[in-house]
Amino acid sequence: MVVDEGAAGSTDRLFHALADTTRRDILRRCVHGDLSVSQLAAAYPMSFAAVQKHVTVLERAGLVSKRRRGREQLVRTEPEAVARARHAIDELEALWRGRVERMSTLLTQERRTEEHDPSKGQDR
Repeated sequence: MVVDEGAAGSTDRLFHALADTTRRDILRRCVHGDLSVSQLAAAYPMSFAAVQKHVTVLERAGLVSKRRRGREQLVRTEPEAVARARHAIDELEALWRGRVERMSTLLTQERRTEEHDPSKGQDR
């Protein structure tokens, strides 16, 4: 299996960003419209700089975008990035469902073989 390092790195950044409770909350808050980093910082018991770092992680993962309005930086959720996360999870689910189905098929075949030739199952 060939792994595309660019895509893997992007997916890693995406899930790293989503792994933090505060960052997920920032995404939820920004989904209703642009919020300034100052407005976001007022909602958390942490420094303005800490909230800025969370926003930077989200931005690097493509989950939010920032734009300037005067002295403020406005943060907006990017829904396409959430769709990318869902797509990555769907791919993993399909992969594992396929593996489970193949294992089930192999076990069923093995049982049928043992039923037809009981001597094959005696070594267990």
